[in-house]
Amino acid sequence: MRRGIAASALVAALAVTMAACGSSGSGSDDKAADGPVTITYWDTSNATNEAPNYEALVKKFEAANPNIKVKFENVPFDQAQNKLQTAMGATGAPDAFRSEVGWTSAFAKAGYLEPLDGTPAMTDKAAFQPSLIQQATYEGKVYGAPIVTDTLGLLYNKELFAKAGITKAPATWDELKTAAAQLKEKAGVDGFFMRAGDGYFAMPYLYGEGTNMVDAKGKKITVNSPEAVKAIETYKSMFTAPGTVKADVTTDSYAHMMDAFNSGKVAAVINGPWEITNIYKGSAFADKKNLGIAAVPAGSTGKAGAPTGGHNVSVYAGADKAHKAAAEKLAGFLTSAESQTFLATKNSTLPTRTDAYTADVKADPGIAGFQAILAAAQPRPELPEYSSLFGSIGTNLGKIVQDQSSTQAGLDATAVDYLKLLPGFSK
Repeated sequence: MRRGIAASALVAALAVTMAACGSSGSGSDDKAADGPVTITYWDTSNATNEAPNYEALVKKFEAANPNIKVKFENVPFDQAQNKLQTAMGATGAPDAFRSEVGWTSAFAKAGYLEPLDGTPAMTDKAAFQPSLIQQATYEGKVYGAPIVTDTLGLLYNKELFAKAGITKAPATWDELKTAAAQLKEKAGVDGFFMRAGDGYFAMPYLYGEGTNMVDAKGKKITVNSPEAVKAIETYKSMFTAPGTVKADVTTDSYAHMMDAFNSGKVAAVINGPWEITNIYKGSAFADKKNLGIAAVPAGSTGKAGAPTGGHNVSVYAGADKAHKAAAEKLAGFLTSAESQTFLATKNSTLPTRTDAYTADVKADPGIAGFQAILAAAQPRPELPEYSSLFGSIGTNLGKIVQDQSSTQAGLDATAVDYLKLLPGFSK
């Protein structure tokens, strides 16, 4: 969900060159829009749990559109952004691909993406959640068809909470600290495990104090503001409070957190719906109804907020007319209500349109739980460099939680990095 600083710099460097020099991964001969044509689609979903269902959808699309063939390729998510940048900046780019929402505006700014307004990809534009269309828009044009959405929530083990005498999910960070101590004392497990050194997972703390890493409209860096310092002080305290797990900054920290939660060794974590299928495989959640889902706790403003994540289907602007037309048709098919219902029931992912939340979809307690807290999700600002901001703050958060830097000094260092990334912004 996050991108690196170096990757963003590459996007910026290529920003004005793309459309004339790229060529479609499936060929550049201009053909009639009704085919026959073969297009390439890069899927970035989990190869084990999710990709087979995306591939099944592509086969359904081919059956319904016999003049279009799709070369389906699964690309590991952690490699996909760099692979896409390299391919779209030279040759061999896929005609359509699954793009993390944070990449869309950066790729659009670079000229890599075809606007989807008025194409089959946006036939049902009004059916999508407005905030997701907003997130896929750059300079007034839509560059991605939302296929799956997500956010962060407080996930908790209902059985352990009941054992500790806790009857409702904590609504504030202070309440979560109290609950963690109570869980340790009465249930004999760690109460809370927070992912350390990751800016994305720190966003609820910033939102809870009414701030963000930057004020995109005002072109001002706010990551080291008094509100942000207060937010990160709270974040830091979640690693030292009684009953919470100390900061794990190892490369396997995410796996450690989820292994502990899924096995019932820890009672609560902050995470998103992309983990639902894995959680259900855990010994603590053989009964799916044992998974509790609540909005992330609120900060001192009294409001809870979490980042909106997810993926869009985008179309490569360097493809010829026939390939673009076929890719736009595929994007519309993959993001249809029927397709999203299929993906939700198979992958436990959140649809991006209300008409895909059928009774069968909402029967999954994980999906129903996350749907209920989507109102607290905040869309990313229209800022191509926004995803790049997570690199520096993540590095400095790691230093802050290890007491290698004070909170103010760490956030000041982040602000200096942001000045380099965001020309025209001020502190």
